Formats: sequence, structure tokens, C-alpha cells
Amino acid sequence: MYSDLAVFSGRAHPELAQAISDRVGRPLGDVDIFEFSNENIFVQFKENIRQLDVYLVQPFVTPVSTSIMELLIMIDAARRASAGRITAVIPYYGYGRSDKKDQPRVPITARLVANMLETAGADRILTMDLHAGQIQGFFNVPVDELTALYVLGRYFRERGDMSNTTVLSPDVGGAKRARNMARQIGAPLAVVDKERSGNDESASATGLIGDVRGRHVIISDEEILTGGTIVAAVNIAIANGAKTVTAACTHAVLSGEAVKRICNLPIDELVVTDTVPLPPHKQDPKVRVLSVAPLFGDAIGRIHSGQSVGALFQ
Repeated sequence: MYSDLAVFSGRAHPELAQAISDRVGRPLGDVDIFEFSNENIFVQFKENIRQLDVYLVQPFVTPVSTSIMELLIMIDAARRASAGRITAVIPYYGYGRSDKKDQPRVPITARLVANMLETAGADRILTMDLHAGQIQGFFNVPVDELTALYVLGRYFRERGDMSNTTVLSPDVGGAKRARNMARQIGAPLAVVDKERSGNDESASATGLIGDVRGRHVIISDEEILTGGTIVAAVNIAIANGAKTVTAACTHAVLSGEAVKRICNLPIDELVVTDTVPLPPHKQDPKVRVLSVAPLFGDAIGRIHSGQSVGALFQ
């Protein structure tokens, strides 16, 4: 479909990259990536990319530091191979939580990573559901931020009647995102009042703003890490009389025992997207994975042809 466009994948999530490439209608590009015995990463594009519109797909997933460094080296290699334009496609932007100085003597790592991507030679960033909107402002190159809300919202609408459904934000900070989900499915919003102490990734729910009694509850979050926030939200929803509970998020990092912790709760489903790969040990009958590859593929097509990306969500 696009003869002057090329999509390549790092090693972080080749399945998603392949699906994106299929959507674009181009074969996934041939690139050789490996590590020497001293852990130095080697990248070589095995085909001519001179003056092509190049898209490099690499979410920042475990091992996160390797994923980031690998993408930086891919960008540098593409720049030195005279690529016409280089777009870093980062479905999950790791370090997004480090977006401000909220404690003394701490870094703003989200900005540091942005600086490194620009220095390596990225001309554009394509990502999804950043932890905070201001991260877009950390870049001096164009940033297109997609959202999985429409993918998730469509899934829930297709499940059936939403008239007795409430969308629950697991914390006050995510209320805007949850409100957008509520609008997608035509449901009211409730919010959990949550406290987080220190840097130990634990959270406790202290109250509930809104009514969930006798209603089907969808807990909407942007990212699930250890599952502590979701567990607290599920427990408070059930304690307040929720009829059923479903959890949903864009980025299913699900570190440690998160899947077991969440799926052992009385929830119907844990609905996630494939921005982050889900290995076998993180799968469960209650986990439903929705693909965002069509959305990324359509966005790449629009960027390449100079059309509006925002029109995808209108």
C-alpha cells in the first residue's frame, strides 16, 4: 500500500509490531538485533531504508532499560542509514510515572528519556495513554498520543446493556480518564479515594465518591503494575454493594503476583490491551486481551499520508 514506508520491530514486542505492519499493509522490515557477550546491543537494518518513512515499534517493557537502549540504538542506526523520517512507536512509555519532582532530590526520568530519544534522532513519537498528559510537552518533536478508551468502550458496549453500569476510577488522579470511559458507554462515574504511602507501590482505599449499590461496575485505569490499586478498588466496590465488577486498563504490566491477586478476586473479567506483551505465566481465563494494532496501523497510515490522527477518535 505504501511503497515508501517501512515498519521495524525491536525485541520487546514483535507480535504487536507484526500485527501493526499487517494493518499498514507492509511486510515487517528485516533488522538484526542481538547482544554480544558483554551485553552490548548490536543493530543492523538488513534492507535499504534511505529516504524512507521509518517506524520503529518498541514498548518500554521488561527488561525496561534494555528496551529503551535498544530503541535508541535502532534510531541511531536508522538515522545513519539516511532514513527520511524516523518515528518511534512506543505503545507503552515506561518511566511515565516519573513525570515530576514529588519528593526531594529525585529525577524527572520521563523527561530524561524524552531527551535521549530526541538526541538519538527520533523525528516523531507515536504512543498510547501516557501516564500524564504533560509528558507530551517533554518533547520538542511532534507527539501523537493515541488512546485505548475507544477500543475498551466498544468492547463493553458490545457486551450488552449499559443502563445499570457505573464506571469507577480507582483514584482521584484517574478520574478524568474514567470519566471519558463513562461517556463512551453512557454510564455514571464513581471515584475511589485512595492513599499511597512512600515508594513501596502499596495503596489503600479510604472512601468512595458515588453510588455503586446494585450496579455493574467497570474499574477503569491506565496501567496496572502490582495490582494493589485495583484490588483496593474491587474490595471497596463490593463492600458498597456492587452487583458485579470488571477491571480494565490499557497497559497490563502486571508485575509479580498481580494476575493472581486480581483474578482471585470476585471479578468477572480483567480486560487489557496488548501494548505490553502478556507471557503465559500472566494469562488467566479471566484475562481478556484486546488488540490496539489496528489503531496504531491506522495512525501510521494517517501520519505517512499527512492526514489528521485526531480524526480517528471523532
